[in-house]
Order: sequence, then structure tokens, then C-alpha cells
Amino acid sequence: MDLIMIVASKLYEDGRLSSGQAAELTGLSKRAFIELLGKYNVSVFGDSLDDLKSDIANA
Repeated sequence: MDLIMIVASKLYEDGRLSSGQAAELTGLSKRAFIELLGKYNVSVFGDSLDDLKSDIANA
């Protein structure tokens, strides 16, 4: 399970899979997948801090 989760979390982090697709790949529910992302040092919030600051400034 760890290897599949590592691959799925990396693909999710890179934006190549949605959270639902990555969850399906791992055999977990979407909620369980999202809850485990922190263990693999992946943020649920894909944008960097600079991107978020830019979005706020442009709002």
C-alpha cells in the first residue's frame, strides 16, 4: 500500500491526478486519501504561498 500511496500522492501533487482519481488508484475513499496526504508531505492545497499571495492581490 505504501508504494501505491507514494505514487498516487506524487501524481496528485504534480496535478496529473485529481484527488478522486488518486484515491481510486489507492483503493481508498477520497476522504481517507486526503487525510493521509500529510503523512507523505503533500499539501491538499496545491498552490504555493506565492501563488496564493498573487491571487489575493489580484482579487
